[in-house]
Amino acid sequence: MEVILKEDVPRLGSRGDVVKVAEGYGRNFLLPKKLAIEASQGNKAVIEQMKAAAVRRSAQEKAGAEELAKQFDGVSVSFQRRSGEHDQLFGSVTSGNIAEALEKKGFNIDRRKVQLHEPLRTLGEFTVPIKLHKDVTAHLKVLIEKEAGE
Repeated sequence: MEVILKEDVPRLGSRGDVVKVAEGYGRNFLLPKKLAIEASQGNKAVIEQMKAAAVRRSAQEKAGAEELAKQFDGVSVSFQRRSGEHDQLFGSVTSGNIAEALEKKGFNIDRRKVQLHEPLRTLGEFTVPIKLHKDVTAHLKVLIEKEAGE
């Protein structure tokens, strides 16, 4: 069975691809969940138009993301946190904290775009990647210092 994917499906293909799948997989999973449509001549024409619109939209988004990435040059955020021995923090600095600090500086960044694999738990200076677009990643300097009362 040939289907045209309406969404990205892991290990199968990306949006707009025409793929061959087993009858049961297509009929019982892809079609009911509206992840794909049957590959007919009419549907192929509609998908071509959708692909062209998606390419234009993606190009605009990428240009906007590159512009935003240029604004990140020289920007850094700093946090004052209580710490114990060996510069270990009581608590941590998370992607949500970083997104909140960026919002105070005028950048409206979703916390899910801050690519922090695990929260920062020590004092120091870190470089944190921020994925603005699938092809555009900006790097932000994060400084964690001791709280003044210590």
